[in-house]
Parts: sequence; structure tokens; C-alpha cells
Amino acid sequence: MNIQNSKTLFSNAQNFIPGGVNSPVRAFKAVGGDPLFIKKAEGAYLFDEDDNRYIELINSWGPMILGHNHPEINEAIVKAVENGTSFGAPTAKEIDIAELICKMVPSVEKVRMVNSGTEATMSAVRLARGYTGRDKFLKFEGNYHGHGDSFLIAAGSGAMTMGAPNSPGVTKGTAKDTLLAPYNDLNAVKEVLEANRDEVAAIILEPVPGNMGLVLPNEGFLQGLRKLCDEEGIVLIFDEVMTGFRLAQGGAQEVFGVTPDLTTMGKIIGGGMPVGAYGGKKEIMDFVSPVGPVYQAGTLSGNPIAMAAGFAMLDHLYQHPEVYQQLDQAGSKLVAGVKSSVEKLGLEYTMTHLGSMYSLFFTKEKVVDFETAKTSDTVLFGKYFQAMLKRGVYLPPSQFESLFLSTALTDEHIDQIIDANEASLREIL
Repeated sequence: MNIQNSKTLFSNAQNFIPGGVNSPVRAFKAVGGDPLFIKKAEGAYLFDEDDNRYIELINSWGPMILGHNHPEINEAIVKAVENGTSFGAPTAKEIDIAELICKMVPSVEKVRMVNSGTEATMSAVRLARGYTGRDKFLKFEGNYHGHGDSFLIAAGSGAMTMGAPNSPGVTKGTAKDTLLAPYNDLNAVKEVLEANRDEVAAIILEPVPGNMGLVLPNEGFLQGLRKLCDEEGIVLIFDEVMTGFRLAQGGAQEVFGVTPDLTTMGKIIGGGMPVGAYGGKKEIMDFVSPVGPVYQAGTLSGNPIAMAAGFAMLDHLYQHPEVYQQLDQAGSKLVAGVKSSVEKLGLEYTMTHLGSMYSLFFTKEKVVDFETAKTSDTVLFGKYFQAMLKRGVYLPPSQFESLFLSTALTDEHIDQIIDANEASLREIL
């Protein structure tokens, strides 16, 4: 595998771009080596600047649920571009996609388009504060909600402790209003709420976290949060930037039968284009400007190109619900094959899987939260990543990222991934 062009590009990029990349995980720091520079993608494949081909299990961190370069989405983009790229004014397509989102996600009665998942979560928390008149909110360790200041908070000394900034540039004043608890620990949540009674505006979480690897909610955890929020007058926010429209038409909330007050969504609603959204109960959403007092705006919100791509994507999923059965079957086959290889070699591991998402953790601990995820052997994962890459399989370059499948994966692709997995594990053990 020749990667000389990627090496040259990375060397040049570092002269003009911090770290040579425009998002940290792309730098390969967690797995070693230099990042590959991608030239194009098609179906289940990525092609780098040296024309190497990889079966990939990132899918742009989730949104490419139909694979890359899907003809329906491409056609929608081309048609939209012919009319212009940005107007800063309303378009009919914004109504179409908003109506479709409300059909697919019953908890969403109204929706506001923004430009990224980060913007969606920032706006949702601001809205919850404005709606409740309270300042604090609770998030969970290991859940990622973008790079907004309020979310870049490290754990304190215990469940009762407020967080501290874990990035320079985030002030202590910002951190004081962010409360933390371990994921899957209802008792810890109760302690935090008791210590901050009538001060908490929102609880925000990934109902199925994908940013500490895939972690599943314990039975009753999401239902317990819903009950606590109802009792305390707290807005429950599901961050479904990753899971929305991927695990089911209605996202994780449909899978687990729990209805949040607000939901944030990501780039799957733009067919992979830069877009996000937040939506929920009418009485809460009507607090957003211009009908309500909570200000939020964006020149590119509802961009016509992103709206066209997103409507094509969501309409395909809406018209073809069998997509989810196909993804579930692919995920089950792939995970069974990977498990078989790992067990055959006697490796200590934990595997999590739900629909078209899965993670292989190199730890004997059952992974239920950030602390147990961190018991994983990240050095071994780095070797595994490089061994898989050498065999033409592109994994997320971090132990702590979920893998994502697409409908472009065939049985032949899955067999190739399973074979590469066993050969890679044999090489590194």
C-alpha cells in the first residue's frame, strides 16, 4: 500500500492548518502514523490520494447511511445548485423537510434548522434555559455534544461536584453551570438534582452514546431520566446527532420507547451536507425567536443545497423502511463474525452492537460508561487499526468512536471485513 501522496499532503498541510487537519480525530494521534487524504468515495469505499481503495466503516461519522455518492442525493444536489447556492431567505424545501422530520420523529412538533450538530446542542440548551428560567444543566461523562464551551467540561471529584473546564478558553464561570454524572447511573443523577434542586434547566445526553465507543443504555435508565425530568420540571434533551434516523426512522427514542422534550439532529438530515437541527414540543419551540424571546439565528440555516440533499435522504428512508432491516441484518452478521474471530484467538474483549452501529473494545470489562470504556487497551487498538488499514478496511481512528454501517455494504464486503479482522488480530497478538 503506497501512501506517499498522503504523506506529502500531510507535511504540506501542517504549514497552513493547525496540526494539518481541520478536526482533531483526523490526525491519527490515537492510532499512530499519518492520516490518509481522501480523494473520492463511492458506495462502501473510500479512495485516497494514492488510489488505494478501502471498505470503510465511518460513513462520515454516521450520516452516509445509504453509502457514498448515492444517485438520488446527488441528483437533488445538482438540481438545487442550478438555482443558486445560498439565499439567506426562506425556501419551500425548508417546509418540506421540516414536515417530513415531524412525521418521522413523533416527539418533534416543530423544528429549527441550523448548520451543525454543535450549533443544535448549544441552541437546545439555551432554549431549555430560556423556557425554564433556570441556569444549570446536566450532561454525562463521555457523552459528546460538540465543542460548545458549556460541553467541554471535565468531571469533578464526584457526582455532587460541578465540572471544571477541560479545554483552555473555557471559563470557570461557564463551567459552574454544567453538572456531570456517570452515564447509566440513575442514583448519581438523583444526587446531582437533589444538590441543585430547582436550578437545573435540562438533562442532555446521547441516548446511545457513540463517542466513547458505542455504549448501550442499561434497562430502565432512559425511562428513569424521563421520570426524573417530569418530577422536577426539567427539559429532557436527546442528542441524536449520531442515532437520529440511523437506528430507526424515529431514532433511539423510537427504539427504546422514551419521548424527550427536545431532540438534536445532525448531518444525516443534510445527506451529509453541513446541517443540523433541533426540535421538540410546540410549547418549548415557540420560545425561539422570532415568535419567542430566545434568540438564535444563522445566515446559512436552511441552506437550499443542504435542504435538497437532506430531503432526498430522509424521503428515501421514509419510503423504504426496509432499509433498517437490511442494516440490522448486516450489523448482526458482521458482529457475529468479528466475535467469532476474537473468541477463537482467546482475546479479552467487550463488544457492543445496536442496529448499524458497533464497537469492539479491547477490555474484559463490561463497558457501560466512560470509566469502563477507558479500561480498553488503546495501544492494542492502534495496532489493530493499522493492521486493518493495511488490509483495505478503514475504521474510525480511535478506540472511542462507534463504527457505522451503510446499505452499500454487501455480504461480500462483510465477509472481507471479517477475514481482515481475523488476519489483523493474528498479526498483532
